[in-house]
Amino acid sequence: MPQYNYIEGGIVAPKGFLASGVSAGVKKSGKRDVCVIAAEQAVPAAAVFTKNALAAPPVQVSRRHVADGRLRAIVANSGNANACTGQQGIADAEAMAAATADALGCEPEDVFVASTGVIGERLPMQALMTGIADAVEALDNADGDAAAEAIMTTDTFLKQVAVSFEVQGSRYAVAGIAKGSGMIMPNMATMLAFLTTDAPLTPEACAEALLSATEKTFNRISVDGDTSTNDCAVLIASGAAAGPPIKPETAAFAEVSEAIEHVSAELARMLVRDGEGATKFITVTVCGAASENDAFSSAMAIANSSLFKTAIFGGDANWGRVAMAIGNSSAVIDPDRLEITFAGLTTCLDGMAISFDEEAASAALSEPEVDVVVDLHVGECEATVWTCDLSYDYVRINGDYRT
Repeated sequence: MPQYNYIEGGIVAPKGFLASGVSAGVKKSGKRDVCVIAAEQAVPAAAVFTKNALAAPPVQVSRRHVADGRLRAIVANSGNANACTGQQGIADAEAMAAATADALGCEPEDVFVASTGVIGERLPMQALMTGIADAVEALDNADGDAAAEAIMTTDTFLKQVAVSFEVQGSRYAVAGIAKGSGMIMPNMATMLAFLTTDAPLTPEACAEALLSATEKTFNRISVDGDTSTNDCAVLIASGAAAGPPIKPETAAFAEVSEAIEHVSAELARMLVRDGEGATKFITVTVCGAASENDAFSSAMAIANSSLFKTAIFGGDANWGRVAMAIGNSSAVIDPDRLEITFAGLTTCLDGMAISFDEEAASAALSEPEVDVVVDLHVGECEATVWTCDLSYDYVRINGDYRT
């Protein structure tokens, strides 16, 4: 495992990248809402996208643009998702790519487009075109704070991380920014996640590394069980750190891929910690499963249970809600072997209640981080997912999201 040094700079910490974030007036608040991230030329890249059947126009356009495994830039806006906007939405997403390409001097097909915000409203294109021009003009490699801020919606803090590490005598960096607070149960990635590296990955290596990282990180989180129309994660490799190409079969690939997973996991956990109205970060681990899929499906069933999440919010070690959720999963279960532990206190053994200290349990569940472990005792496979509690504030935030 590489030794990671956390470094400043955010998304532009790896060599060969510029970024910016500006206010174009897409958001009524006047906060930054247009982000551009650019390499010096078209370089290897890969992306994963939502499996929501109503994939938004920017997702549809970006799928085409990244299909050849190369990108020059990312352009993203917040405040408007450009989702459920029909052919006009497609045209608007293509116009965002074209405007960015024109300003950078590249082909529109080399630009990845992303949008996040309210669904069902057309983008304010005049303001957005001005914002894109301003964002390209503002590009620099000073730090990624402005870019990270420009993709936020209901997020309460910037989500960015950058690390450097050494592989076979070469020093590389991997960085990422992400946004997401509600409508989070990714079925591919997260709301938006942009990753950069200066390692000389090939397009094939980018695709394999991103897919592997996504499955182990962004696909292991849930805030509310809802998968967005706009989810996407993209990785761009500038190769500016030089060295021979890193292909999936090369020795260096495993370590660079592991670093991409490390950054993705940090971002994924930030998304959960910033869940809308969240007061607690919950780690759910299911072990003793018959298969990895059984472990994952049962862990995610717990994480997506509103009853479980409200119990944790209230500090109630109601293990019956965990048992209920597991029973609704597709996992192989022996009811007579089930074991459930809340915050270090075993509450269910051999499928039945056992006595435990309710006051100690309540105190443990009042902590900001809570671990829930379930042992199915039917196999040797294990999976961990991350989620948060469901509070009164989640309802308040989403009750007037549009208004």
